[in-house]
Amino acid sequence: MLWKDKYELGVPLIDRQHKELFKRVEEFIVTLRSSASWEDKLQRVDETLEFMKGYVVEHFHDEEEYQKKIGYPGYNEHRKIHADMVKYVVNASKEYEQGNHSEVYMQQLAGKLLSWLINHVAAEDQRIAKYAIEKGVANDEQ
Repeated sequence: MLWKDKYELGVPLIDRQHKELFKRVEEFIVTLRSSASWEDKLQRVDETLEFMKGYVVEHFHDEEEYQKKIGYPGYNEHRKIHADMVKYVVNASKEYEQGNHSEVYMQQLAGKLLSWLINHVAAEDQRIAKYAIEKGVANDEQ
């Protein structure tokens, strides 16, 4: 599994959501790498895109609410990073829906999702956890 315990922030809701995101991206990659025909992969591709469009927005909202709750000073910058990723996912999904059913395009999307997720959770989100620990609010549930 691509998830590593070191990615945990110590906020149960956010950690559960991160694990779900990692699980879904990993399943997407496994599907794309499978020997099945592209036609057999399309349902899973469709499901993944629909999931990502909804869940990413929900997760980012929850994470941003937590940042506001603890007074995280990097909130505005972090929110912009989230907004840029939502825009990317929505645009990629639109392009796919408008006819770019290319397997290569979906592989590129999967690679971008994976690298973004790892880098974001392992770096940006860890700053939130560090701040929460330093301010003594790390155990505050969302």
